[in-house]
Amino acid sequence: MTLDKLPIGKKGTILAVNGEGPLRCRLLDMGLIPGTGIMVRKVAPMGDPIEIHIRGYELTIRIEDAEKIEVEPNGQEVTV
Repeated sequence: MTLDKLPIGKKGTILAVNGEGPLRCRLLDMGLIPGTGIMVRKVAPMGDPIEIHIRGYELTIRIEDAEKIEVEPNGQEVTV
């Protein structure tokens, strides 16, 4: 599953960060590293961008970038 498909309030773990060159480096620099826990907090009214909670802070990324991040849902749901 990719990050853009993870439902709001659901937690998961990053499995892989795909993409090439500067985009992949930028995603990794923002803390989107395999093995890291992640949760989708909000989705904009038109569906793009999405706000995620990772490593104790909120990060907003485009759907186009979220499609490149593979996650494994861990079954926990959090009320936001």
